[in-house]
Formats: sequence, structure tokens, C-alpha cells
Amino acid sequence: MDNSPDWLVLDNAAKVYPAASNRRWSALFRLSMTLTEAIDPALLQQAQVRVAPRFPMYHTRLERGAFWYYLERSDENLRVRPEGPWPCMPLRPRENDGYLFRVLYYRNRITVEFFHALTDGSGGLCYLKTLVAEYLTLRYGADIPRGDEILDCDEPPQPEESEDSFFRYAGQAGSSRREAKAYRVRGTLPRDGFVTLVTGKMPVDVLLKKAREKGVSLTTWLTAVLILAVQELQEAEGLPRRRQREVKINVPVNLRKFFPSRTLRNFASYVNPGIDPRVGAHDFDEILNRVYHFLGAEVTPRQLLAKFTANVRSEQIKAVRIMPLFIKNFVLKQVFLAVGDRKSSTCISNLGNQVLPAEMAAYVTDMAFVLGPLAINPVACSTISYNGVLTFHILRTIREPALPRAFFRRLVELGVPVEIESNDRSSVCRTV
Repeated sequence: MDNSPDWLVLDNAAKVYPAASNRRWSALFRLSMTLTEAIDPALLQQAQVRVAPRFPMYHTRLERGAFWYYLERSDENLRVRPEGPWPCMPLRPRENDGYLFRVLYYRNRITVEFFHALTDGSGGLCYLKTLVAEYLTLRYGADIPRGDEILDCDEPPQPEESEDSFFRYAGQAGSSRREAKAYRVRGTLPRDGFVTLVTGKMPVDVLLKKAREKGVSLTTWLTAVLILAVQELQEAEGLPRRRQREVKINVPVNLRKFFPSRTLRNFASYVNPGIDPRVGAHDFDEILNRVYHFLGAEVTPRQLLAKFTANVRSEQIKAVRIMPLFIKNFVLKQVFLAVGDRKSSTCISNLGNQVLPAEMAAYVTDMAFVLGPLAINPVACSTISYNGVLTFHILRTIREPALPRAFFRRLVELGVPVEIESNDRSSVCRTV
């Protein structure tokens, strides 16, 4: 029996998205799996209907209350649809059966795109894996084992899957959120809003070897390469060193690794490691050293707790709680514009290595994770590994390809073979 609530207050991280989103920015991310054969849309629709009751926190509509937005359960059928011309196109609930996520297909690929107010990458992955498992069961009779990452749709939803884990774990004191603005990549916006996605595929074993040679994690190593590439772009602008800004990369952190939580809603924080070019250009080893020590100091339970406690305590101030929604929206939007992604040059979100049950992996050839356009920064980076291949996506809303070129060139110089693909109107696939 489904005992899940008929409505949910937005979790602490989600509250900013309805206030700050607009026609150009709808805070989406995309997850997909490529299968061995072309997708049967009718069977995918059946799989979606089968999965829906197991994820009631996603099958909701966004509603306006007097003081807060909230999510209300919906029994409307979510129709699966063909993919659009580019990834993470603006999501308009009225055109999507009222929902804040999509289920899409293209040739052999099944894709889900989520509005970040619903969930983060971990929750989205759980949904995608469960959806594809149901599809494979319907189409091939595959007997796929179920667990924490691939849910059993014959079981009812669990209360902890819908909890706001930020509130559950919030402490008594938060840390300051003040931080210097970072250098931003600039460019020309296409008239039609076209979004360019450049994908680099690299062997995981080569990358791991490079990271281990330096005694760091793969995320640390990739972040350092990205900082090196962004530093190159700022240097090319020819500004006097005293006028240059810090180069910082936003790195999301999955809080479930530090605090026991089974929530399928948002439960992630972030850190912004970087360098200050005003003191001089940094070589790769210097950057790597700074990122390593920054992450070591900041990605700890105490520091992460203090960071999200500050947000939770702000929300609990009585004057804020009784503030009408239209005023909250204005305040949240101004705070987001003042902070948001102005504090970083770009981001790199790594969902890590994905291992599927053998019964499922036999049908899945590839996985992808794409961050949609950011609110201010025109470039977003994301990565996921599957079956020995790390797939690195660089999505941009500007025409100029300077950052992808600099990043992948640096990888090649460091001895990593990269196969590049792009939906750029003037590009072709190549291996470097």
C-alpha cells in the first residue's frame, strides 16, 4: 500500500530553483543509457507507468502556496516523448503533462531530464536505472536483481525516500557563505538559443593511473586539469595580473557519502577549489597540490554540515517563514544572482563509476550524464564512467569553443587519449 504523502514541501536545496529559474534557465540535468537495440516507445511508456507509483516524490506538480512552493501528487499520465534537437531544452510543465521531469527516447537511447527542484544526480540515477530495468524486463524478460540503486516496483515507497535530509542532519551553527567572485568565460550567444555539447571519451584505466601517480583522486586530477584550461583562457585575455580574478571550479559533493540517508530528493552540497592568478601563473603540479589540500580540508563531515546548516537556519528564521511567497521569490532570486554560480568559473560534477548487474549490463552499452545550462556561467562540465570508459561532457551556451579545446588539449598533452564527439553545427567526430 502506498502511504506516501499527497504533498511535499520543497527540500532546502530545491527552494531557490522555482524563484530563480526563467525562460532561458530551467536548472535541468540529463541522464541516459544507450541499449543494444532501438527503443520501443510503447514498451517504454508501459515501463514508465509501472515505475511511477514507486517514485511518488517525482510524480508531482509544482504549486504555489501562501508562503512556499510545494509539490502535489499527480495521477496524470506522463507521456514518453522523442528527444528534442539539443539536450536540456527549457522545461515547461504545461507542455509536459504538468511534470518537472521528462522521459525521452532516441534510437537506442533512453533519457530522463530532471528539474533540480525534484532531485539531484543520485536520485535521478536511481530512477533511470529502475526505469530501464523495467523496460528490459518487459521487452526481453530480463530477470534483474533489485536493491538500493534499482528499486523493486512491487514494493511500496519508503518514508525516508521522500525526506528532507538537510533538515534531518542540520546542526546548530553554520559557516559563512561569503566568497570572492570568480573569473567567468564569456562568449557570443546564438540567436536561436542552440546549446552545444562536446563529449570526450577516455579510458578509465589511463586516467586512474595518472591520478595515482600523483597520489590524488580522479575527481581531484580532472578538476586540476580544468583549472589549468580556464587559467589559460584568462591569461589569453591579456589583463594585467592585478585585475585578474580567481579561477575556481564548483565541485558538487554527494552528502549521502557522509550522512546516512536514503532520500531520493536533493542531498548534495558543493565546494569551490581554485587558484588566484594575481600571484602568478600556476603550473599543473601547483594547481593539483592546491586542489588536493582544499578538498581534503573542505570535504569533511564537519565542514559540509556547517555549510548546509547555514541554509537551513536561514529558512527557519521566523520573519522568513511568515514572509509572503512573492517577497521570498524576489529575495531568493537576488541572493542567487549575487551568489549562485558567480563564485565559480565553471563546474565539474562527477557521478563516478557505475556498475550494473550482469543481467542488465548485457543490454546497456553506454551511460551519460549532462548538466544543463547554468544560470550565469555559459559552460558546465559533467562526467560519468561505465564499462571502462569515462565520458566527459562540456555543455556550452556560447558559440566559442575555447574552453573545450583547451581542456581536451591539456588532457592529450598529459598523455590521455580522447575520442571527441560534438553536436556543434560545424564539427565532426575525431580522435586525438
